Amino acid sequence: MNRIATMRPLKASSIAVLICCCLALSANNSKPKFRVIAFYTAKEDQAHISFVHEAQLWFPKVAAKHNFSFDTTSNWHNLNSDFLSEYQVVVFLDTRPEDPAQRSAFQAYMEHGGAWMGFHFAGFALTPSAYPANWDWYHNTFIGAGSYVSNTWRPTSAILRVEDRKHPATYHLPETFRSSPSEWYRWEKDLRQNPDIDILLSIDSTSFPLGTGPKLHEIWHGGYYPVVWTNKNYKMIYLNMGHNDIDYEHKYDATDKTLSYTLNNPVQDQLIIDGLLWLGDRDRRAPGSMR
Repeated sequence: MNRIATMRPLKASSIAVLICCCLALSANNSKPKFRVIAFYTAKEDQAHISFVHEAQLWFPKVAAKHNFSFDTTSNWHNLNSDFLSEYQVVVFLDTRPEDPAQRSAFQAYMEHGGAWMGFHFAGFALTPSAYPANWDWYHNTFIGAGSYVSNTWRPTSAILRVEDRKHPATYHLPETFRSSPSEWYRWEKDLRQNPDIDILLSIDSTSFPLGTGPKLHEIWHGGYYPVVWTNKNYKMIYLNMGHNDIDYEHKYDATDKTLSYTLNNPVQDQLIIDGLLWLGDRDRRAPGSMR
């Protein structure tokens, strides 16, 4: 004869314990792995403004999927030690700080274990210009490229070659891939000569000629051009991507219409995501890196 066991009702105290345990587990699971703060200006070039708007929509979706938090601010006065202490990763979406106190705070943050991702114009410096080469540590030591020298035009996609496939930001990437369109920079310094710099991606020779002009010097026919790299002395990664194409000439309508986007390329997006996940994991070092 089968006996059917009867369940004894739980006491109120037992139910309370279960609820507390479930709430604690839920809170632990929802706690972000790390926190990211992205600084931006988005006031000058429409191509940079377009990228910032795109990034403000794209990054929160990535953050939700990979369990990190993503905040943005256009208030560069937040670049101070107290504010930065709440974040494990800083992103510069389009420019750099100009105030000496903000620059000092950022340098101290990086020298004490902070992490940074910079896009495109965040590496720009040119004298004379609105962003002169007046921050030696940032451009020459930290990024390592020195001043901007020239660029391709119009923004166009390129075949990129992965130079270091062992880095956490690149190990999911194929040997080569086609990027989203961008305006590509040429730099003052040859990063290959800097032992502190690990070049992750460069423009593959199959990309040439690169650019459409209309000026002939805006079309590259050869040379070596790094586009993504890290500095082994810091937890950082710089990406030359981040310049969307804009209909400045109003060929299509009367507005400055965005003609291309940066964050719509699955392979390139994977590079950015893996780069952020590496930056947010303070215990994960890249091969040969000091941090």
